[in-house]
Amino acid sequence: MDSASVTARLDAASASDSRQLDRVCEEVAAALVRDAVEPPFDVDSADFATDPYLICADRYWRLRFLALPGIRTAAECAVWLGAHVTAAHRTEVREKWSLGYAFITKDTVESPRELAEAAEPIVARDSPSGDIAYFATLYHAGKLRSNFAAGELHQFLDSSLLALAAGRHRQDPLFTALRAFAAFADAAITTEYATTLLDEAWNTPRRTRHVVDICLNGIQMAAPFEGQGTLLRDRAEEAVRAFPRDHMFHFRLACGEHETGHHDAALTRIDQALRLLPAIGTRGSHELLQGQYLRKRDDILAARSRALLDAEHARRLAEREAEHQRRWERLEADLREREERQSRSHQALQETARANAVRAVELVAVFTAAIAFAVGSLQITLNGTLSLHDRLWLIAELCAGLALFSLLVIGGTWLITRPRP
Repeated sequence: MDSASVTARLDAASASDSRQLDRVCEEVAAALVRDAVEPPFDVDSADFATDPYLICADRYWRLRFLALPGIRTAAECAVWLGAHVTAAHRTEVREKWSLGYAFITKDTVESPRELAEAAEPIVARDSPSGDIAYFATLYHAGKLRSNFAAGELHQFLDSSLLALAAGRHRQDPLFTALRAFAAFADAAITTEYATTLLDEAWNTPRRTRHVVDICLNGIQMAAPFEGQGTLLRDRAEEAVRAFPRDHMFHFRLACGEHETGHHDAALTRIDQALRLLPAIGTRGSHELLQGQYLRKRDDILAARSRALLDAEHARRLAEREAEHQRRWERLEADLREREERQSRSHQALQETARANAVRAVELVAVFTAAIAFAVGSLQITLNGTLSLHDRLWLIAELCAGLALFSLLVIGGTWLITRPRP
């Protein structure tokens, strides 16, 4: 297929609907692969939805990677990209292609020996910019990331010949984000170090959509740590504000809301992710993503149901506890009232007993005085030679003394037994 016919078909397809455009671009790309010809046109946008030239180039390199997945193909793709994609859009296309093609070929990870053999000619041919080595590095790192091979990814980024040849690109936010992902997923690396790398990639003004995605993915895939759910939710909220139409970021936010127990908010976000999920795509399977999102939705619904049941159980438990508390308070009040009645009854009995004892003492004193008076007066009356007048005075004195004795006994008894405050 010559360059003119390629351009004509793509120009004609630009006015078609999305499905027709996709079909034409796929056919042209397949023809170029059959003819062993690289796309003979330039790309001056990063619009993967409507630009026929970018869509066709994307389909072409996808077919090339599926046919021969490896960093040699990645190097050839990087060379074409550097020559045919305008500088203004090169970073976005590079990141989308390298990571996207890595995902669809993640089952073909090259061994360290194969990697070293393929890297030598790439490093030798690469310009001082390190663009080719950087693209190949992203491609291989993307495979390791897709397979969650955190230890291998960390070692590859830090010490491989290919990654070292990336030169100045090692300071790019995407490279740092991949290092953060590896640090989060590697149990041998501390969460503090991973968070430092995350912040470095996240806070740069050169942060791209793919940087955000890898950072969020790293947080989500990390071994559990304190504040993980909150960190994921907060960063995902920021991502959704920056990219409101990105289904993946709504999904990440749903995961963060789920982990922090905000199930209603999580359900809203996962439904939004499902609505935004495109029905077509070449790097990620719609069915795979939809299945993943639906499973997460089921998890959220299950957690929401458990939370509602727990809340209902807690409410009923609280009601039972409150009823038990009310019964206990009533029982305590009844016991206090009974104790008070018993105390008052006991006091009354004590008062009665004390009064009876006093009366008994008083009665004994009176009877004692009366008996003493009778005995004494009888002795005075029957014995002696005193006159009647003297006898009466003696009897009066005896009566007065005994009366005084009785009063003293009664008064002393009262003084001793009187109630005291």
